[in-house]
Amino acid sequence: MKSDRITFPPGFWTGLQHMGIAPYDVVHKAQLPFTIIAEPVAVTTAQYFRIWQAYSDLVGDIALGVIKLITFFETTQYPPTVLATYHAQDYRDALNRIARYKQLCPPESLRITEEGEHCTIELEWFRSEQPGPPVLVGTTLAFLLELGRRGTGQSITAHSVEFTHSMGDVKTLETYFGCPVRSDAANNRLVLHRRDLDRPFISYNKELLEILTPVLDRSLDDQRSRSIPEMVKWLLMRSLTGGKLDIRAVASTLGMSERTLQRRLTDEGTTFKQLLTQVRHELAREYLADPKLDIKEVAFLVGYEDQNSFYRAFRHWEGDTPSSWRSEYLREHPPL
Repeated sequence: MKSDRITFPPGFWTGLQHMGIAPYDVVHKAQLPFTIIAEPVAVTTAQYFRIWQAYSDLVGDIALGVIKLITFFETTQYPPTVLATYHAQDYRDALNRIARYKQLCPPESLRITEEGEHCTIELEWFRSEQPGPPVLVGTTLAFLLELGRRGTGQSITAHSVEFTHSMGDVKTLETYFGCPVRSDAANNRLVLHRRDLDRPFISYNKELLEILTPVLDRSLDDQRSRSIPEMVKWLLMRSLTGGKLDIRAVASTLGMSERTLQRRLTDEGTTFKQLLTQVRHELAREYLADPKLDIKEVAFLVGYEDQNSFYRAFRHWEGDTPSSWRSEYLREHPPL
């Protein structure tokens, strides 16, 4: 399963600085903590979209924002998932790699189709109730062309580009892509000349690929193995305090509606209530094993504002009171 937490590469903030845009202004406008600039803090899909929209608002014109960011983003700042594509054998290999490793970088995914003289790349959204900001769409498609240009060292042009929303100064985009650009289309799509896919990459590095590919493949396999219930439990364990995290908040963090999350959990043979109970039970045992925490504090940490409700729940789980369970546990596992 694809993760729904997104970390901005350092190059994103560096690119903003080179453009004369203060990263702090973007984060402030997006109403997010400044720590995401200095630290690799993961954000939700909704927060990710807010950062891109804030950037777009500060630049003013969507098309200008796309071209500026693509131009100022240095290759040396590429994250490993992109670095592996930049050092691919040819343009086709690079595009296939970026589509594969996009699964590690939500919320967008790429669908590549080769037919006749053209290669069509469609941008789709992974489990998101709404599409990303136009500036993000434009930057994603422009990057795919920029990847080919930097990799081959040639001025590759597209056959056509389509966007579902207005993109500002279309002429600026047409100059960059070297082809007609259409707005208000049915899909976000980049169409390349298929002959360009065979162009070799001057940045091809077989030794580096042999190092990066196994690492990225393992990360992809690990991520796919994590189920929706596991993700819900992971979120609950890290955010469950005083009963503040409900199914609506979890669904929003995962980039889906409450109804969609309920359906996905049902398909997995469980419910949000059952997972919440499991997490509370597991955490209660973990916290009670720590003699430094009093019972009232444990109740709050596992999401109970009312201590009596915690007592009733724990007796149902263990057939014993929290204090008796702790005494028995500490007798069998005395602290060092």
